[in-house]
Amino acid sequence: MNTTNYPLEELVKIKKKRFERSIKIVKEKTIILQREKDILKKVEDKRNKVFKHKEDKLEQLRASLDEGERTDKIREKKTYLKVVKEDLLLHDKKVKDQEKSVSEAENDLEAAKKDLLAKQKDVEKLKIHKKSWEKEMKYVEAQKEQIIQDEIGSVRHIIRKKQQKK
Repeated sequence: MNTTNYPLEELVKIKKKRFERSIKIVKEKTIILQREKDILKKVEDKRNKVFKHKEDKLEQLRASLDEGERTDKIREKKTYLKVVKEDLLLHDKKVKDQEKSVSEAENDLEAAKKDLLAKQKDVEKLKIHKKSWEKEMKYVEAQKEQIIQDEIGSVRHIIRKKQQKK
C-alpha cells in the first residue's frame, strides 16, 4: 500500500495545539473564578462583621436611651454609629464590586468553555475526515492493485497462448 501522507496533517496539528491551549485557558479561568469567589467570601465576611458591630452599637445606643444616660454620651454613640454606618456602606460597595468581578470571571469562563467546545468539534471533524480519507485511499490503492493484477494476468495469459502455439 502506498504510504501517502494525509494532506491536512499540518492543519490537524494546529487544531490540536489550539484545543490544548483552550483546555489550559479553561483551567486558568476556573482557577481565577475560584479565587474571585474566595475573595468575595472574605469581603462578605468583613461586611457581616461590620454589620454585626453596627447592630450591637445600635442596641447599645437604645439601651443608653432607655437608661436615660447623659446626652453627651448619647451624642458620642450617635456619632460613632454614623462612622460605623459609613464603614458599612464602604464594605457594601466592596462586596458589590467583588460580585461584579465574580460575574465577569464567570462570563470569561463560559466564553472559554464555548471556545473549547468549538475547538473540540474542529478536531473531531478533522478526525472523521481523516478516517474517510484513509478509507478512500485504501479503496484507490486497492483499485490500482487490481489493475496491476489484471495486467499481470493478461500478460500471463498472452504468454501461455504464445507458448501453446509454438
